[in-house]
Amino acid sequence: MTKEEVRRRLEFYQDLGIKTIYRRSVAGDALETARSAAPSADPPTPILTIEPAHDSLLNILNDIGDCTRCRLHEGRNKIVFGAGYEGSRLVFVGEGPGADEDQQGLPFVGRAGQLLTQMIEGTASKEGIPIKRADVYICNVVKCRPPENRTPQPDEMEICGQFLYRQLQSIRPKAICALGSTAAKALLGTKDGVMRLRGKWHQWRDMQVMVTYHPSYLLRPYNQNAKKEAWEDLKKVLHYVYD
Repeated sequence: MTKEEVRRRLEFYQDLGIKTIYRRSVAGDALETARSAAPSADPPTPILTIEPAHDSLLNILNDIGDCTRCRLHEGRNKIVFGAGYEGSRLVFVGEGPGADEDQQGLPFVGRAGQLLTQMIEGTASKEGIPIKRADVYICNVVKCRPPENRTPQPDEMEICGQFLYRQLQSIRPKAICALGSTAAKALLGTKDGVMRLRGKWHQWRDMQVMVTYHPSYLLRPYNQNAKKEAWEDLKKVLHYVYD
């Protein structure tokens, strides 16, 4: 990103009333407070997170508005912000809306969403943990459906990721469950795939992150072993959060 591009981005954030931004260190898990959002001769880059003081999910939703910040808005029907309990100790993060989500404006309501509900409620019931899907919060990296359900591109993830980070920082859950490689990349800044990342704890800021398979991957008939692994990952998450 050139200095001129950074300057324009900072001016845009300043227009939103944002006074402080953050950047991630090269290591990916240390965070440094950056300069004020006012333009400067030597602005910080890359910009990964913007967080107004006293942020809330309602403020974030209002800031998104009728978003046209990236190309994904061109084919969307509805923005899919997120849903669930705003005070949840557990947040699930997926990749982006599909066709059903785009029509309803809610995350994970199609076949993959039905499987996610079964995973949450079925595992919780077997493990004696009294929660339902409504007790957690669910959102995606990007808020508009990518064309033909393609993987979001890096610039789309960066632009929409600002709002995801604000959602997570506003909720401040005890743990985050990243569903699939796109969510893992957005949160951990890694090129590793799910198979290498899953089954162990990672960290985003001071929040614990467990990576597991996206439910849409588990719907494929040849991924039976992955289903067992995903259920094991979810058991770890639920016990960590609710025990």
